[in-house]
Amino acid sequence: MDNKAHLWRAWWKEQVEPKIPVLHSLQMRLALGYSALIAALLILMNTYPLLMSQNLMFRSQQTALANQAVVITNALTTADQLTPAGVEQSLSQVEDLNVQRILITDGAGLVLYDSQENGVAGKYALTGEVVAALRGNDAFSSAYQDGLFSSRGAWPVMNRNRVVGAVCLYETDGDQGALLGELQRNLRLISVVVCLAVLALFGAFSTFLSRRVRTLLGGIRTVREGEYTHRISMSGHDELAQLAEEFNQLTGRLQVNEEERRRFVSDASHELKTPLASIRLMTDSILQDASIDRETTREFVADISDAADRLIHISQELLELDRLDQGRDLERRAIDLNEQAEQIGRMLAPLAESAQVTMTLTLGEGCLVRCNDKDAGQILKNLMENAIKYNVLHGQVDVTTTPVIVCNSSDFDLVKCGSKQVAPGDVLLTLTRKQN
Repeated sequence: MDNKAHLWRAWWKEQVEPKIPVLHSLQMRLALGYSALIAALLILMNTYPLLMSQNLMFRSQQTALANQAVVITNALTTADQLTPAGVEQSLSQVEDLNVQRILITDGAGLVLYDSQENGVAGKYALTGEVVAALRGNDAFSSAYQDGLFSSRGAWPVMNRNRVVGAVCLYETDGDQGALLGELQRNLRLISVVVCLAVLALFGAFSTFLSRRVRTLLGGIRTVREGEYTHRISMSGHDELAQLAEEFNQLTGRLQVNEEERRRFVSDASHELKTPLASIRLMTDSILQDASIDRETTREFVADISDAADRLIHISQELLELDRLDQGRDLERRAIDLNEQAEQIGRMLAPLAESAQVTMTLTLGEGCLVRCNDKDAGQILKNLMENAIKYNVLHGQVDVTTTPVIVCNSSDFDLVKCGSKQVAPGDVLLTLTRKQN
């Protein structure tokens, strides 16, 4: 039943606690970060391989056309001036020309030969590649569009270190374009698969991480409400598991402090209740009894004064405890333990007589101990008073102080006990309860 009630309270707290906006949540921030990373990786994966493949195919086309151009220019360099008939005669002697279109111009850019039907023979072809070739430079350009590689290049025809014409070659390659298109489709498919796998992994990871964070947050809220017995159970050895362990240790310390605080309040209430009750009883007696004589009134007032002194003493003890909690040491001095025992024995003699208990004191010679005198007196009084109160009828209480020497006393100030040097606390106080 208690477990169900605890779960119900935890669920209700989770419902009434302010929700974190979705845009500000850890899960959303992780999602945005991973999405940006995945987008960058997909863009890189779909562009870099394609660009590299295109460049390789462009170089392959350039090399193939350049080799064909070398064969043609070597055949044309024998003529001092290019003519349509001479160009056709020279090309007829060249074998294995595997080019889609051949265009040859003279030094002025006039087309002398065009292998394409209905070509531009007899016209000027002043394209960028031809102009570059007529200036003595090799020129090449290539493009990939609609699954086709379109390449064209122009090379100068030299005779005695003089440009006499230009050879312009055209080539369209659909096979390599198909290969590049297939590569592009494969990359897109791989990108979709990778994206789905990463999204699934991210969803599982973010859900797992968010659940652990919510567990920590719920534990903090529970402890905030004062339930210091709450502990977080979190498996693993990561940072969150270590944080949960530190949280459990913190709540354990808070629980100990809370128990000490409650015990302190209970003890303080118990200590304050006795003198307050005495003051209330004696004041009621004085107020309610109109025939009380002056001497009795003075005795009651004196008793009220003693009870007030005890309240002051208890208040001072509370202040001393507060100083101890703040890490400050109490004032200590050498006191005679025997003198304290004798004084308390005389004070408790009427109590022992009324309880029909015999109290004897056997005190060692010259016992001094360094401590707080008020605390020492209170401890002795409590021990001796309890020995009398909780004794049997016609019982006996023996109070004995004996100096005891210990070897390890380097952490204490030494004081004199008889003729020897001992550490504070080495004076042994023995209380024995006997039944006659």
